[in-house]
Amino acid sequence: MNLSFKDYQLTFEYPFGISSYTRTTHDVVLVNIEYLGEIGTGEASMAKYLGETKDSVKRFLSKVKLAQFKAPLNILSIHEYIDNIAPGNTAAKTAIDIALHDLKGKIEQKPCYQFYNVNPAQMPVTSLTLGIDELEVIRKKVKGAGAFKAIKVKLGSAYDKEIIKTIREETTAPLYIDANQGWKDKKEALDMIFWLKEQGTVFIEQPMDREDYDSNGWLTAHSPLPIIADEAMQRLSDLEKLKDLYTGINIKLMKCTGMYEAHQIISRARELGLKIMVGCMSETSCAIMAAASLAPLCDWADLDSPWLINNNPFKNPILEDGKIKLTDSYGLGLEKL
Repeated sequence: MNLSFKDYQLTFEYPFGISSYTRTTHDVVLVNIEYLGEIGTGEASMAKYLGETKDSVKRFLSKVKLAQFKAPLNILSIHEYIDNIAPGNTAAKTAIDIALHDLKGKIEQKPCYQFYNVNPAQMPVTSLTLGIDELEVIRKKVKGAGAFKAIKVKLGSAYDKEIIKTIREETTAPLYIDANQGWKDKKEALDMIFWLKEQGTVFIEQPMDREDYDSNGWLTAHSPLPIIADEAMQRLSDLEKLKDLYTGINIKLMKCTGMYEAHQIISRARELGLKIMVGCMSETSCAIMAAASLAPLCDWADLDSPWLINNNPFKNPILEDGKIKLTDSYGLGLEKL
């Protein structure tokens, strides 16, 4: 097997703001793994708070030697190999994992979701994310969200209630709230959560700093809504310490090294009685379709990135009734533009 890679810069349709920063572009690294004339495609999208960059991803990928493996079929063995190259580097490892799944699907002539016995009919709706912005820009975004059946709202600003009131003037769609660790006082946060419940909110994602175990646990114990771990939830090893602090978890492939470990997390989370959301970083259709292949095993999905950027190198996923459609195409079913 031969591995190649290149970096690519995504540009957002609107500046994308969360509680700690706003950005207009985002770097990803696209990976190809070739075997006997078939090519599997993967993607690394780096989370700022995890410390990866496009340069660190490319340095890691340069160390990966897949020629020693005769075929991509034993994904576990390759995972063990890349995990031993260096700790961390989860986005880089995810890119390899996704490319291997895509390649294996093409070789075996199966869509990736079949590897995990996924039923496409159980796909949850995916939300459209609204970053923190000026109120009139938020209003414009909501008016353009007609194909989506749920709205995810980034909060953690000085005008959170005004944002929600503006959205409610335009839509009655269910709201998923993500504070990105932006709330600082647990009692004020709880008051806000009670108010948000009245506004049609489904759950609250990462309200307090991920290291503030006491406040997040206290909120979960007192909240009328589910509290979901995002920044606090990265790999399978995190589950045990989170099970008593949160109602559920947000799985992102870029944090957990890809589809293989994400499926393990889903299985263990179900055993622990946790709710499950599958989310994304800023990604192309490549990583989104990898996550969508597991989404029917989850309660909620936030896989909207292709609709937030304006230079996706692949065709956008098919969106039907607010849900990403899984087709019978082999691998991830990607189509280059």
